[in-house]
Amino acid sequence: MSVASAFGFGSDKKVRYAFVGLGDITQEAMLPGVPHTGNSTIAAFVSSDPEKLRALCDKYDVDGGYSYDQFDALLASGTIDAIYVATPNWRHAEFVIPALEAGIHVLVEKPLEISLEKSLEILAAEKASAAKLMVAYRLHFEPATLDTIARIQKGELGQTIAFTSTFAQMLDPKNHRAKNGVLAGPLFDMGPYPINAARYCFDSEPTEVVSAVATRHPEAGFGDLDDTVAVTLRFPGERLAQFTVSYFANTIDSFFVVGTKGSIQMNPAFMFGMGLEQHVVIGDERRHVPHKATDQFGGELRYFSDCILNDRAPEPDGEEGFADVRVIAGILKSLETGQPQKLEPFRRHRQIDPDTQKETLGLKKPPELVGASNPARGKE
Repeated sequence: MSVASAFGFGSDKKVRYAFVGLGDITQEAMLPGVPHTGNSTIAAFVSSDPEKLRALCDKYDVDGGYSYDQFDALLASGTIDAIYVATPNWRHAEFVIPALEAGIHVLVEKPLEISLEKSLEILAAEKASAAKLMVAYRLHFEPATLDTIARIQKGELGQTIAFTSTFAQMLDPKNHRAKNGVLAGPLFDMGPYPINAARYCFDSEPTEVVSAVATRHPEAGFGDLDDTVAVTLRFPGERLAQFTVSYFANTIDSFFVVGTKGSIQMNPAFMFGMGLEQHVVIGDERRHVPHKATDQFGGELRYFSDCILNDRAPEPDGEEGFADVRVIAGILKSLETGQPQKLEPFRRHRQIDPDTQKETLGLKKPPELVGASNPARGKE
């Protein structure tokens, strides 16, 4: 019997989701897109804030409101098929592992967890469970990103040899991300984007953290938090990837991937709520290729629900999440020691498929946030 049959899914069935963690990313980006996926529905909310929980249950006409302490009761309730986890990074395993053990499917935000040890615990739970685990790499379904990957796979850039990226935002010092040290800082919060992009542009795994440097600007108001981190990674074939992430710079999210025949700049490259754009150079020919904005969160949810309903393994699975945490762990060690760090050999068993993973749902207007705020300075 397939997983879909075991859950009683028919052709018109929708996957019932509980949303665990009701911060800005859940409210602003994920919840608005649920209705137009066509295959997903909001069944429950889980939060440590009772006022926020009541308000959102009323707003979305949801009967299932649970505190974190009631999570086991939710898993046993029979009212959900899957959960979306957007708690702080260090609380992912706390919800992912019990859900998988209970046979509940899991879509978890990146990074997968804060350590290799916790990530491996999640992978073990994924392997032992009949339920599916997907890490929320929304750009794996975004048209401009997939077009860049397709061009590289077709050899349009020749041999890719270099990658560089800058991802920055001016973070509000009052935001919770500025109050939990490195685990909520720019490396864990923003680092997975350029790390993941370098990996899919090179279609390989880094072998060494060549260097990692962190700086603090007192005028940023973050206290002892490193607000800017710059990293160089070595990949097989003498290829280098460099990136900088920062909580104290004007907003930018871009990357260049450079090959022997051409290059592609993505700018913007990582953000949602806007169309991403390519600047393509092949030989002497230059083209600017804008792409239509899509609902990246609704798209990834629709993809995951389709995997559940049709019993298919999702591409950005636990192993994909582990691949980035593996690099972050090496960067942390390099920051601590000031020395290069060799990374243990690793091979990813899946590859992004640009022909089958594209999602094109239209944007939905973000709602007014309840008990949460946009992390950027001066934005609510």
